[in-house]
Amino acid sequence: MHESIVVFSHLRWDFVYQRPQHLLARMAKLRPIIFIEEPIHQENSAPFFELSRPEPGVLVCKPVTPSSQGGFHDEQIPWIAELLGELLAKEQISHYLAWFYTPMALPLLRHLRPQLVVYDCMDELSGFLKAPRQLTQREAALLKSAHLVFTGGRSLYEAKKGLHPAVHCFPSSVDAAHFAKALDPALDHPLQRPLPRPRLGFYGVLDERLDLALLHALAKTHPGWQIVLVGPVVKIAPETLPKAPNIHYFGKKEYTELPAFLSGWDVCILPFALNEATRYISPTKTLEYMAAEKPVVSTPITDVVRPYGEVVFIGRSIAEFITGCEQALRQDAEQKRRMVAGMRRILSSTSWDSTVEAMDTLIRQALRERTAAPR
Repeated sequence: MHESIVVFSHLRWDFVYQRPQHLLARMAKLRPIIFIEEPIHQENSAPFFELSRPEPGVLVCKPVTPSSQGGFHDEQIPWIAELLGELLAKEQISHYLAWFYTPMALPLLRHLRPQLVVYDCMDELSGFLKAPRQLTQREAALLKSAHLVFTGGRSLYEAKKGLHPAVHCFPSSVDAAHFAKALDPALDHPLQRPLPRPRLGFYGVLDERLDLALLHALAKTHPGWQIVLVGPVVKIAPETLPKAPNIHYFGKKEYTELPAFLSGWDVCILPFALNEATRYISPTKTLEYMAAEKPVVSTPITDVVRPYGEVVFIGRSIAEFITGCEQALRQDAEQKRRMVAGMRRILSSTSWDSTVEAMDTLIRQALRERTAAPR
């Protein structure tokens, strides 16, 4: 077994299953994972870690502290540092890597002696709604401390490659076998089974990245289309979401349930707004939709257009997006055959397993170089 990995994340393990879980659940087969989440507040309580083991080799640590400050706030750092030090001593862990998803946790590095520092930059967090004001400054400091930087897409890579000598692009990948279950039409999820067809679906976080006007227009211009949205509402007021008889919100669902929803959709949509929060996104669900061999319609997100524009319908305006959905629904057998062939060709070149293997190769190489370097 190799060194452990101590991970600092702004996303909770039991939130939407995405890049961190995909990578780290696989990395845990090689290196034990200690996953540190943002703290939760408990009045008049001595600080403690709420521990869970959601997957083999993964220990999730949720700090519970008397501080009411959210996230990896400076006030939280001493509490978390003390808890983490006690945990590492108890588990007799002295050789480990520090792996950051959020630069806001960087002050904890002062309390640690990792063999290597990795920054897996999966989003441009500074562009997100309610981003901490210190985020940009802390990311600059993290880039100086990190030995390896991974980016979650090509756009992010191009933005970061000049800021660090060892930036590597690892776009979102896919567990194709999991989402290929959606090829079975009998799998249709019970919640949506009563809905008529056609159904246009999206799963993911419902937040400031969605184009709400686009969703409203889809529902209004085609009242016979059923718009299915699966995922939690975060950072935006639920009352701002468009309402219509043919828009259906099913809330957050487990990762295991997603193929059942996909199974009953006629078109998969990526209705993202074009704003600072989406400028660098590389949506994981793009490849997941392809594994289900469903037509995909997207707004012009750069990391969708450039790699997948030949098989994804791109709508550069609301009208074009609606036209793309119409065209997707009208595909004949030959058009579908070509679309599916293109999707299979794309999927054949990527997997989360191969991504983890490539990351681990870079980690081992960096560890060897640091060991060999004169002190």
